[in-house]
Amino acid sequence: MEIIEQYHYISAITIARVFLGLLFLFQGYDAAFNIGLRKVAATYHETFIQKKIPRLLTVFSAWFTVYTELICGLLLILGLFEFAALYLLGINLIVAALGFGINEPLWNMRNVFPRLIILLFLLITPLEWHCWSMDALFFKS
Repeated sequence: MEIIEQYHYISAITIARVFLGLLFLFQGYDAAFNIGLRKVAATYHETFIQKKIPRLLTVFSAWFTVYTELICGLLLILGLFEFAALYLLGINLIVAALGFGINEPLWNMRNVFPRLIILLFLLITPLEWHCWSMDALFFKS
């Protein structure tokens, strides 16, 4: 029982980090390889053009969100550059919220809100709980 108590918090952080990484990795993979970046950008551009949002901004946002999800999701799974990945994914969620909000003011948050909660959980927990990762292995001070 003592071992469980000793590693309880560390296990929770690791499970949350890997789970969030998988969510973002699969979402980014689907958008990049199954749907395609052009189709993702075109989907948003159709509604954004009516609101006078430049195509360049739509395309940049699509590229940013897809590749941030793909790369940072993988980094979270590995536990490599964890906090940089979390901050980039936080920006990604803000960009997604802006896009959804512009597209439809009362949008369904069922896909975004759980990711935000897990991300915030990982950011506010003590650093010493984040020790089962490649960061802890390579950058331990």
